[in-house]
Formats: sequence, C-alpha cells, structure tokens
Amino acid sequence: MVKIKKWSKRIIMTILFTIAILITYQTVSGVKAEGLSEYKNANSKPLNHSLKSINLQYKSLKVAATTGTKISSSEEIKGKIPSLEEAFNWDHEYPRHQVVATGYTAGYESTGKNPSHPSYGITYSGVKVKRDLYSTIAADLSVFPIGTILFIPGYGFGVVADIGGAIKGNKIDLYFETVDDVYNEWGKRVVDVYVVKKGNGKLTASDLTKLNEDKAMQVFRSQYTSSKKE
Repeated sequence: MVKIKKWSKRIIMTILFTIAILITYQTVSGVKAEGLSEYKNANSKPLNHSLKSINLQYKSLKVAATTGTKISSSEEIKGKIPSLEEAFNWDHEYPRHQVVATGYTAGYESTGKNPSHPSYGITYSGVKVKRDLYSTIAADLSVFPIGTILFIPGYGFGVVADIGGAIKGNKIDLYFETVDDVYNEWGKRVVDVYVVKKGNGKLTASDLTKLNEDKAMQVFRSQYTSSKKE
C-alpha cells in the first residue's frame, strides 16, 4: 500500500512538472503546443496565397534543395526559381484555348497613334498599356471579355484590356514595349493559352497594379519585366 502511494505521488509530480514546462514554453515563445503539429506538416502542403481569388494556386511547384529564395514574407522556395510554365499544372487545372497570338506596341505601326496623341497608350478599358508579370493584351471581347486573365506560355500572364479591328475570334494581341521586342521575343504564333479567370467586362489601373504587386508572385516578376533585359 505504501509503495502504491509512493508511485502515485511520483506520477502526479511528473505530470505536474510536464505541464509546468509546457506552460513556461508557451509563455516565452508564444507558440501553442497544438501549433507544433501544424508547423511540422506545413512543408507538405501546397503554397497558398491571395491569388486563390482568381483560381490560381501552386499545383506542381518544383523545389530543389539548395539556396533559398523568398516568395513572400512567410513562404520560401528553395533552389533555382522555376518558370511559370514549370510552377503550375496548367494542362490539368485550367481550360485551354488555341489562339493566334501577335505582338503589338502602342506606337504608330500598331495603333496609328503617335506619342503626342491624347489617347496614346490607353487601352479600350481605360488602363494604360503595360508589360509586366501581368501585361495588357487585346482580344475579341465575345471570346475573352475585358478583365479575363490568360496565361500565355513564353509571354506570361495577359489581362484583356484592349480590342482591335483585326482581332476577331481566336486571335489575341500581346503588348510589348518596342518593335524590336515584338520581333525578337514573339512575332506571330499559334499557341495554347490557359484561362485563369474569365473577366466581368471591367478592368481598372488599381486591379492591374494589385495583380502585379502581389507579394507571393514577386519571385516570378523579374522574368517578365523590362529589368531582366538590363
């Protein structure tokens, strides 16, 4: 009987000591015990970010075990930065549409307008032409309404912002900053594009800025902006 009481006392003291340690750890570190299991499994979950709102998520991001590159303030991709073509499972996750894609500029050769023209560089939607991670493109609005986000392999994301007299049916125009860029980087191609989000007929400068400045996508941005050429 005395031995049972002695062992019971030891077990109770051990439990109380363990609880005291956990409480002290939580107080000092601010990490709850149940949060440890979530952290442990964090690396096995797909990277999620605010682009879920346009149905774009990391589906097949390839990770190499070398140096780290930040994808946002709280997420990290290790090793070589993948291209967007490699980073997402386009064929399985997004509707595919074959189009004839031509490069164009804001200049006279494409629009008939000179820099002195009051609407030079202004698209049908009202936003200014832009070459970025999300660039402005032109399309037949009966096929791709204003605001539609497409992924064009070899070009990047295109947001439908403009129209054109010769753009009918399965044709799109991709904006480039110079004529040299059009010829050197694109020209005219038949290409499969992927519909990330269908537009609602509206696009604002704020919408375009928000897309291009999304923190979780900055790791890819330099691949498509003019800074990569400098």
